[in-house]
Amino acid sequence: MTSDKKNPLWGGRFAAGPAEAFQRFGHSLDADLKLWREDIEGSKAHARMLGATGIITEEDAKTLVRGLDQVSGEIEEGNFEWSVALEDVHMNIEARLREIVGEVAGKLHTGRSRNDQVATDLRLWTRAALDRCAAAVREVQKAFLHQAEQGHDALMPGFTHLQIAQPVTYAHHCLAYIEMLERDRLRLLSAREHLNESPLGAAALGGTPHPIDREMTAKALGFARPMANSLDAASARDFCLEAVSAATICGVTLSRYAEEVVTFSSAPFGYWKCSESFSTGSSIMPQKRNPDAAELIRAKVGRLAGAFTALTLQTKGLALAYAKDMQETKPVTMDALETLEATLVITAGMVREMTINRDRMAEDAGAGYATATDLADSLAKDGMPFREAHEVVGRLVALCEEKGCTLSEAPLDEARKISPLLTEERLAALTPEASVRGKKSAGGPAFTREAASRWSRVLGS
Repeated sequence: MTSDKKNPLWGGRFAAGPAEAFQRFGHSLDADLKLWREDIEGSKAHARMLGATGIITEEDAKTLVRGLDQVSGEIEEGNFEWSVALEDVHMNIEARLREIVGEVAGKLHTGRSRNDQVATDLRLWTRAALDRCAAAVREVQKAFLHQAEQGHDALMPGFTHLQIAQPVTYAHHCLAYIEMLERDRLRLLSAREHLNESPLGAAALGGTPHPIDREMTAKALGFARPMANSLDAASARDFCLEAVSAATICGVTLSRYAEEVVTFSSAPFGYWKCSESFSTGSSIMPQKRNPDAAELIRAKVGRLAGAFTALTLQTKGLALAYAKDMQETKPVTMDALETLEATLVITAGMVREMTINRDRMAEDAGAGYATATDLADSLAKDGMPFREAHEVVGRLVALCEEKGCTLSEAPLDEARKISPLLTEERLAALTPEASVRGKKSAGGPAFTREAASRWSRVLGS
């Protein structure tokens, strides 16, 4: 069944409207509704430029801007009637503008196409979303800094393969995430910088014969410059790919921390404890306290990675310039960046309210022969080749495992048979506290206070 209602913006070519099923299938209004502010701002900039260049009269330009402001007010107040028959946000706004200002509304589309219009809108929306996400990353960093300052002297085991490896501090652990998040933030801002060029004025794909001023509209919309090639301007969606790629990598960082929350708040570890604000209970087990916020954060990276995969598949086979496939890039991009922003907000709250069990972490900081590397380093300082020292300490660990004791408790006579350098004083010095103090190389846990102070200055905390 087809509709007899022709689309007013391209209906001259067609005798009848599209099939109702295709109309429902093909419209993008659900996603487009999020672009209405960007669409109106872009149209106002375009109208003012048309007036300034004499393509239309100044009076017509002012009429268009006033009409667009009225449309904006109606949408803001919830009094705007959206129509699926008009396909998208652009045509809905233009149709209403025509009702308000009459035939002069038809002049608004001079020198542009829906192709460059939607590209402009999506770049504006994505730019603002990246700004919000970058700001939200800062809040997570501040939350980690708060934890680092609160637990600056709390010992904690460091892990490799989730096996106790070497003693560190809780602050050092938190500061690692601040560094990771800074790279995430810079990736988001890099994506923002790369997309900050204006496609407006590229028209359908080949520019326009009208004497438009693309520099003027680019400046009005906060872009650094107009895009240099009209084909590229109309067809580029790599900015969506880059933005969602950066979002996905950031999501991986958040997921890694969330996994640690799930692990370290479990009974076998008992290092950390989520606040009640970011935990849930059980409908049947009254004792349960589940780290549901962390589990959801951990899951969101799948949604982000799925969005990146979808965008890749949506755009990988498209010839220049525009194709309807690109319509599907909008909801995917928007969902990914909104998901990241929401996830960052929850992560910041969860991190800030985290509590730690200092005694439990300190107990494990010295477990599992965590100071074995310190002993090997001590022997190497006295001239023993490190590989030989590694073997000596490995034999001592095997002895201690057999005797069921720690390195500092090793039977001295048997230890000295392994190496005469394994003195009582050397073994007694193998404490987690001494291990942390001794890690004086750049970036090591001995410099936790200095690192925290530096980030405090950066973050303004």
